[in-house]
Amino acid sequence: MLKNTLIKAATDAAVVLKEHFNTNFKISNKEGMNNLVTEVDHKSEEVIFAVIKESFPDHYILSEETGAIAQDSSYKWIIDPIDGTVNYANGIPICCVSIGIEKDGKMIMGAVYNPFINEFYFAERGQGAYLNDARIYVSNKPRILHSNMVTGFPYTYIDEPNGPLEVFSKLVRRGIPVRRLGSAAMDLCWVAAGRFDGFYEHQLSPWDSAAGFILVEEAGGKVTNLKGDYYNPYQHGIIATNGKIHDELVSICNGGDVIED
Repeated sequence: MLKNTLIKAATDAAVVLKEHFNTNFKISNKEGMNNLVTEVDHKSEEVIFAVIKESFPDHYILSEETGAIAQDSSYKWIIDPIDGTVNYANGIPICCVSIGIEKDGKMIMGAVYNPFINEFYFAERGQGAYLNDARIYVSNKPRILHSNMVTGFPYTYIDEPNGPLEVFSKLVRRGIPVRRLGSAAMDLCWVAAGRFDGFYEHQLSPWDSAAGFILVEEAGGKVTNLKGDYYNPYQHGIIATNGKIHDELVSICNGGDVIED
């Protein structure tokens, strides 16, 4: 029942995204330059809420646009109705619906759906990670020097040692490809699918990573905070990798250098 509801919520919301993509819709700005929200975000969120409340009216909900709908429940749904809103608002199809489910403080299930490229990602704790019903696994690359990396930057950048720009510069100056796609959920899914070897970001919210991080773990990868310690989606910083390059990326994010051949 829980899995079916999650899948329905993600797929129903994706219909909303497709219906309004590249049409005229209202766009407004939240805190920070270019931190956008559209009326489609709200419509997608409404659809997700309706599906959840039909089956689990007593569950706790945390969503990007509405915030917390707090209830006394061991289950919490963590929702991003459109992850990659700037992309969506500009007609760039690198965006998705992202929904994670937490039970007693631990992530147990996640779904990420990008309907524009027909990719539905699903993971359940202890059951593996899947892309359109096919099992997926992280990559096997053993070194960052030969890896394909991805990151993101916060809307409001605070200059700090080992911050986003400093780490990015350190990697690209060594010729390491580092992509910036604009959707943390998609970044994490593509680490899980082996397309990227590692992902790091300094400033995320729970709805950005809740579904994606369980996908990486269930695909055989490793996820920690920026210091290399236990990760949960309420921490701002994240490092997610194939596991083999993890310690090296943690070191780089904390002032270390890229290891040469």
